[in-house]
Amino acid sequence: MNQNDDFAARVVLHSADLPWIDSPMKGVKRRMLDRVGGEVARATTMVSYAPGSHFSAHEHTGGEEFIVLEGVFQDEHGDFPVGSYIRNPPQSSHTPGSEPGCVIFVKLWQFDLDDRTAVRTDMAKTGLVADAARDGVSVGTLFADDREQVRIEQWAAGSQVTIDTSGGAEVLVMDGEFAESSDKLTQHSWMRVPAGGTFNATAGAQGCKVWVKTGHLRFAEEERLRLPA
Repeated sequence: MNQNDDFAARVVLHSADLPWIDSPMKGVKRRMLDRVGGEVARATTMVSYAPGSHFSAHEHTGGEEFIVLEGVFQDEHGDFPVGSYIRNPPQSSHTPGSEPGCVIFVKLWQFDLDDRTAVRTDMAKTGLVADAARDGVSVGTLFADDREQVRIEQWAAGSQVTIDTSGGAEVLVMDGEFAESSDKLTQHSWMRVPAGGTFNATAGAQGCKVWVKTGHLRFAEEERLRLPA
């Protein structure tokens, strides 16, 4: 199953407009954002766990990165409420589920396969620092290496915001809204900008908080090729 798999293309999706699709596990549904592959896939997805639903134990050969958007995500490593940012590196394993129910934004098979760095962070407690190069923007780093940068950004109302897209970028709206080109993105809207593309946004009247990932799309085709046959 391939969806939005041309990584040279700009993509804007409003998750609330997408249908929920049943996964192989009862009570777990998905909204596909981009995907290459079948059940083992390089994928970016919204996943909904109904109360009491669980996935069976499994290993993340290609790594897993996710944000809790609603409810509480649970596994043997703990209970993760709204605002949790998690990186489960390649070769890690867990048994995910949610007794109260939850919605997460999750990315699979988008790691350096030698990465062994686990991250479990409450984004609400991530300190934001004013970005000297961008007026009205405050930034908190969630993860950074030679491959990518992942951060939370707060944009002041009406601020004009650029993002370095030389290695590609993804933006997920956590709160508020912004306009970019002819698109208006609101809570849980998602944008993918290809490497070498442009990103020039205007924050809404109430400002905007976004999750941003940059640099990683340079490796998208490599990730496609290394998926198990």
